[in-house]
Amino acid sequence: MVWYVLYTAARAEKQVAARLEGEGVEAFLPLHKRKRKWSDRIKVIEEPLFRSYVFVKCPEHQLYNLRQIPGVAAIVLYDRRPAKVRDCEIEAIKGFLVYAENREIVSSGDQVQILCGSFENVEGRVLWADNKVASLYIPELGAKICVELVNIKKK
Repeated sequence: MVWYVLYTAARAEKQVAARLEGEGVEAFLPLHKRKRKWSDRIKVIEEPLFRSYVFVKCPEHQLYNLRQIPGVAAIVLYDRRPAKVRDCEIEAIKGFLVYAENREIVSSGDQVQILCGSFENVEGRVLWADNKVASLYIPELGAKICVELVNIKKK
Protein backbone atom coordinates (compact mmCIF):
# COMPACT_ATOMS: atom_id res chain seq x y z
CA MET A 1 0.00 0.00 0.00
CA VAL A 2 1.01 3.58 -0.63
CA TRP A 3 0.63 6.81 1.35
CA TYR A 4 -1.74 9.42 -0.06
CA VAL A 5 -2.59 12.95 1.06
CA LEU A 6 -6.02 14.24 2.01
CA TYR A 7 -6.88 17.93 2.16
CA THR A 8 -9.09 18.75 5.14
CA ALA A 9 -11.38 21.56 6.16
CA ALA A 10 -9.66 24.37 8.04
CA ARG A 11 -8.51 23.35 11.54
CA ALA A 12 -10.12 19.90 11.22
CA GLU A 13 -6.95 17.82 10.89
CA LYS A 14 -7.13 16.12 14.30
CA GLN A 15 -10.82 15.25 13.94
CA VAL A 16 -10.29 13.84 10.45
CA ALA A 17 -7.33 11.74 11.62
CA ALA A 18 -9.42 10.36 14.50
CA ARG A 19 -12.33 9.54 12.15
CA LEU A 20 -9.98 7.81 9.72
CA GLU A 21 -8.51 5.69 12.51
CA GLY A 22 -12.07 4.86 13.59
CA GLU A 23 -12.75 3.57 10.08
CA GLY A 24 -9.68 1.34 10.31
CA VAL A 25 -7.55 3.40 7.92
CA GLU A 26 -3.93 4.06 8.84
CA ALA A 27 -3.59 7.84 9.17
CA PHE A 28 -0.54 9.96 9.94
CA LEU A 29 -0.93 13.51 11.23
CA PRO A 30 2.46 15.00 12.11
CA LEU A 31 2.08 17.27 15.16
CA HIS A 32 4.63 19.61 16.69
CA LYS A 33 4.63 21.44 20.01
CA ARG A 34 4.43 25.21 20.05
CA LYS A 35 4.05 27.85 22.73
CA ARG A 36 0.82 29.80 22.49
CA LYS A 37 0.25 32.99 24.46
CA TRP A 38 -3.11 34.05 25.80
CA SER A 39 -3.75 37.19 27.83
CA ASP A 40 -3.41 35.34 31.14
CA ARG A 41 -1.03 32.44 30.42
CA ILE A 42 1.38 30.70 28.05
CA LYS A 43 0.56 27.14 27.11
CA VAL A 44 2.33 24.49 25.01
CA ILE A 45 -0.04 23.13 22.37
CA GLU A 46 0.26 20.55 19.60
CA GLU A 47 -0.33 21.87 16.08
CA PRO A 48 -0.25 20.09 12.73
CA LEU A 49 3.09 20.39 10.99
CA PHE A 50 1.24 20.73 7.66
CA ARG A 51 -2.02 22.64 8.08
CA SER A 52 -5.08 21.08 6.40
CA TYR A 53 -3.27 17.88 5.36
CA VAL A 54 -3.49 14.29 6.64
CA PHE A 55 -1.53 11.35 5.23
CA VAL A 56 -3.35 8.03 4.75
CA LYS A 57 -2.12 4.56 3.82
CA CYS A 58 -4.72 2.57 1.93
CA PRO A 59 -5.45 1.02 -1.47
CA GLU A 60 -6.28 3.59 -4.14
CA HIS A 61 -9.83 2.29 -4.66
CA GLN A 62 -10.58 2.87 -0.94
CA LEU A 63 -9.19 6.41 -1.14
CA TYR A 64 -12.23 7.73 -2.99
CA ASN A 65 -14.58 6.43 -0.27
CA LEU A 66 -12.67 8.50 2.30
CA ARG A 67 -14.05 11.69 0.74
CA GLN A 68 -17.33 10.86 2.50
CA ILE A 69 -15.76 11.30 5.94
CA PRO A 70 -16.78 14.63 7.52
CA GLY A 71 -13.94 17.14 7.35
CA VAL A 72 -12.24 15.66 4.27
CA ALA A 73 -12.36 18.35 1.59
CA ALA A 74 -10.45 16.66 -1.25
CA ILE A 75 -7.80 14.21 -2.32
CA VAL A 76 -4.53 15.93 -3.22
CA LEU A 77 -3.79 15.29 -6.89
CA TYR A 78 -0.62 15.34 -8.95
CA ASP A 79 -0.98 15.13 -12.73
CA ARG A 80 -4.70 14.35 -12.28
CA ARG A 81 -3.93 11.26 -10.15
CA PRO A 82 -3.86 10.95 -6.36
CA ALA A 83 -0.49 12.22 -5.12
CA LYS A 84 1.64 9.39 -3.74
CA VAL A 85 4.10 9.84 -0.88
CA ARG A 86 6.97 7.39 -0.50
CA ASP A 87 7.59 5.58 2.79
CA CYS A 88 11.05 7.17 3.03
CA GLU A 89 9.47 10.63 2.98
CA ILE A 90 7.06 9.71 5.78
CA GLU A 91 9.99 8.31 7.76
CA ALA A 92 11.92 11.55 7.17
CA ILE A 93 8.99 13.54 8.61
CA LYS A 94 8.86 11.22 11.62
CA GLY A 95 12.62 11.60 12.10
CA PHE A 96 12.32 15.38 11.99
CA LEU A 97 9.54 15.29 14.60
CA VAL A 98 11.73 13.20 16.92
CA TYR A 99 14.59 15.68 16.47
CA ALA A 100 12.30 18.66 17.04
CA GLU A 101 10.65 17.05 20.09
CA ASN A 102 14.01 16.71 21.81
CA ARG A 103 14.65 20.44 21.40
CA GLU A 104 13.62 22.37 24.47
CA ILE A 105 11.27 25.31 24.19
CA VAL A 106 13.05 28.40 25.49
CA SER A 107 11.13 31.39 26.83
CA SER A 108 11.89 34.60 28.67
CA GLY A 109 13.24 34.14 32.17
CA ASP A 110 14.87 30.74 31.48
CA GLN A 111 18.48 30.16 32.50
CA VAL A 112 20.52 28.88 29.56
CA GLN A 113 24.07 27.92 28.68
CA ILE A 114 25.77 28.89 25.43
CA LEU A 115 27.10 25.80 23.64
CA CYS A 116 29.64 27.25 21.19
CA GLY A 117 31.40 30.36 19.98
CA SER A 118 33.19 33.09 21.91
CA PHE A 119 30.88 32.72 24.90
CA GLU A 120 30.98 28.91 25.09
CA ASN A 121 29.84 27.58 28.52
CA VAL A 122 28.75 31.06 29.65
CA GLU A 123 25.34 31.15 31.35
CA GLY A 124 22.70 33.79 30.94
CA ARG A 125 19.02 34.62 31.34
CA VAL A 126 16.69 34.78 28.33
CA LEU A 127 15.15 38.23 27.87
CA TRP A 128 13.10 37.25 24.80
CA ALA A 129 13.10 34.53 22.19
CA ASP A 130 11.51 34.10 18.77
CA ASN A 131 11.65 31.18 16.34
CA LYS A 132 15.41 31.45 15.63
CA VAL A 133 17.14 33.82 18.04
CA ALA A 134 17.16 34.56 21.77
CA SER A 135 18.35 37.70 23.52
CA LEU A 136 20.36 36.85 26.63
CA TYR A 137 21.49 38.89 29.60
CA ILE A 138 24.95 37.81 30.73
CA PRO A 139 25.40 38.92 34.37
CA GLU A 140 29.20 38.33 34.32
CA LEU A 141 29.54 40.94 31.58
CA GLY A 142 26.52 43.07 32.43
CA ALA A 143 25.64 42.85 28.73
CA LYS A 144 22.90 41.69 26.41
CA ILE A 145 23.69 39.48 23.42
CA CYS A 146 21.70 37.68 20.72
CA VAL A 147 22.33 33.97 20.17
CA GLU A 148 20.75 31.47 17.77
CA LEU A 149 18.50 28.98 19.56
CA VAL A 150 20.50 26.02 18.22
CA ASN A 151 23.54 27.33 20.14
CA ILE A 152 21.96 27.37 23.61
CA LYS A 153 20.54 24.80 26.01
CA LYS A 154 18.30 25.16 29.03
CA LYS A 155 19.87 24.79 32.47
